[in-house]
Amino acid sequence: MGPASSSQNDEISRTCECIHQEVVIKATRARVYQALTEERQFREVTNISIPGAATAISPEVGGTFSIFGGVISGRHIEMVPNERLVQAWREKDWTPGVSSVARFQLNDGGSDTRLVFDHTGFPQGKAESLATGWKSHYWDALQKYLA
Repeated sequence: MGPASSSQNDEISRTCECIHQEVVIKATRARVYQALTEERQFREVTNISIPGAATAISPEVGGTFSIFGGVISGRHIEMVPNERLVQAWREKDWTPGVSSVARFQLNDGGSDTRLVFDHTGFPQGKAESLATGWKSHYWDALQKYLA
């Protein structure tokens, strides 16, 4: 092949980390979606794991959010009420300009919601702490808030 073929292979990384988590939340999809996207409700969710942390969430696609006292910030990429939320998401200590993608898919589980979560594009080496944080600061807190 020629040099173009070689350089194309150099452009593809096979070492990216990603997180896939699935959790059943004992609440309707509408309640879960509202808890994730309405500022007042998400402030109550975050108060469970980090009491008093500042929360600001825009209700619109393209709008920004800043949660856990500014430790996490980003922008809503896609908002399909009661079904899906996709966010550009970053931690404040990441290199400027680096954002990841967090995707929350809300599937009907009868009276429950089966939340399928995928997080991609974050810095190498962060998967373990992020996966733990999603469980403790989001899923466990959501379960308690919506109980």
